[in-house]
Amino acid sequence: MTDALAADPHAATDGVMARVLATEAALSLIAELRGEYGPVLFHQSGGCCDGSSPMCYPQGDYIVGDEDVRLGEIGGTPFYMSPSQFDYWQHTQLIIDVVPGRGGMFSLENGRGVRFLTRSRLFTDADLDRLAPIGRGVAG
Repeated sequence: MTDALAADPHAATDGVMARVLATEAALSLIAELRGEYGPVLFHQSGGCCDGSSPMCYPQGDYIVGDEDVRLGEIGGTPFYMSPSQFDYWQHTQLIIDVVPGRGGMFSLENGRGVRFLTRSRLFTDADLDRLAPIGRGVAG
């Protein structure tokens, strides 16, 4: 990984295991994007164009579907995933990182020489009993 994790992926907050975490590099870029664009959100669709890259959009510019899964927050930013991607990734903890490269065509980090990248690790049996609940669609 390019940076130490912002939080230990094996640690739980208040006994609840996070489904999505971010590295220090990702948190720094998120803060930069929030400073420039205001509130943002992440969506990982697995669709066309940029594949399954986590994409960052200004809140309000991307319409989250009613069935999209809200995995949690990173850097004060909600992280959503399409239902089909969640079916594939539900047994893993997502770790959002930043690496050199070109961001997704419509993602806010595009043109900065870096891009968001999803890393993952399988949940252990002990983790599964402590998983954070998921939400569907936009939470008020």
